[in-house]
Amino acid sequence: MAIMPDQDRAALSAPLLPRPVSLSTSSSFSASSSPAADAAAAAPMPMPRDTACCKALAVLRDAHPGGGSVSCLSLCGEFLLSASTGADIVAWQQPDLRRFARFGHGGEGAVKALAASGGRVFSAHQDGRVRVWRVSRCYRSENAFKLVTALPTTRDYLGKVFRQASYDGAAQQSRRRRGGRRRLWIEHADSISCLALHDGNVYSGSWDKTLKVWRMADLRCVESIRAHDDAINAVAADAGIIYSASADGRVKAWEKGKAGGSHSLQGILIARDGVSWNAVAVSADGGGRRRVYAAGSDGHLVGWDRLGGGGEVRWSLACDVKAHAMAVLCLCVAGDLVCTGSADKTMGLWRRQTSGGGLARIGAVGGHEGPVKCLQASWCRASNGCMVYSGGLDKSIRVWWVPSGQNGDDEQRNEKGTKDDHDHKPRVFLR
Repeated sequence: MAIMPDQDRAALSAPLLPRPVSLSTSSSFSASSSPAADAAAAAPMPMPRDTACCKALAVLRDAHPGGGSVSCLSLCGEFLLSASTGADIVAWQQPDLRRFARFGHGGEGAVKALAASGGRVFSAHQDGRVRVWRVSRCYRSENAFKLVTALPTTRDYLGKVFRQASYDGAAQQSRRRRGGRRRLWIEHADSISCLALHDGNVYSGSWDKTLKVWRMADLRCVESIRAHDDAINAVAADAGIIYSASADGRVKAWEKGKAGGSHSLQGILIARDGVSWNAVAVSADGGGRRRVYAAGSDGHLVGWDRLGGGGEVRWSLACDVKAHAMAVLCLCVAGDLVCTGSADKTMGLWRRQTSGGGLARIGAVGGHEGPVKCLQASWCRASNGCMVYSGGLDKSIRVWWVPSGQNGDDEQRNEKGTKDDHDHKPRVFLR
């Protein structure tokens, strides 16, 4: 086994810090990569039209050698993981974002979502299965990410295939109409669109309208929730509550029962006809207060504050702003920073106000040549700012540095995020 050079070993533990020049992307895994291609991928990006709110650090063009647009991003220790509609996953080593490894390119269908925890990576695929990868800090990139299994596992299949009660009646009827085979309740009948990890469980949301719960300890499906009347597009988890966002115009909150009981519906945060909710995220401030954000096809960004605790949980509408002229496709939060990605090819930056709790618009950042499909953000305390990664349908990944908002550069300091009663009247259902 080759010995890692000292400088590469040091890079593994280097902190995530902003870099003043474009990041290098020298490849260590693909024979198809070349110094010329890597130099082109790391070419300095044209500065966006709004440069006061952030700093453009780098652009990784044609990030996936197998082709396909960037479908999702996830942070995994010292790696940034990106996946594509071409079914492959690339691990970029920080801080230089060098291509470290490529895995998952086996024809399993487009990768729709990624999540990482405890030395494992979970990937959701268009074929309706979740794949589990083991991460090892080895010196050879081709051995760093190894496939462990696909969910449901073979053991789960064998344990339920002969039991009539194990089949999902709704999925069975749907499959019969389309001439397909019967489905077990532990199987997704359509593409998995989102993943969330929380309290020892993996939550997968699907276009089949169900939310399934997988126990991390033994990778078994322990529950299937018929959560929505249309496709589930996003899921997030925080403080014992699971939030699901759907194309049926609803964002719902679910809570797990005591002593390992089933999840139950605790509230519908919003019900807006004709709107598909495409993204959901949760943030917590220093005082432990939680806010849930959701972004929709109508270009709106909506936020609710979670109030109370125990048996008195409720959600209060805090803001409802028109964030983009076109649909908002993705959303992420880091500290008091909220980032939105849109079909209008821009990334919106917002900051939560300390007084009143509204949202102040920092700016709209251009650069992508196609819709912004996915976002990830990492707060850096040492540098008092946030590193933001955006992936687009233009097949590129772009890296941005957003400084702390304490210098007063926000564009619309008095914008409070009103409820837009003249346009929509979102309904808030309490527990």
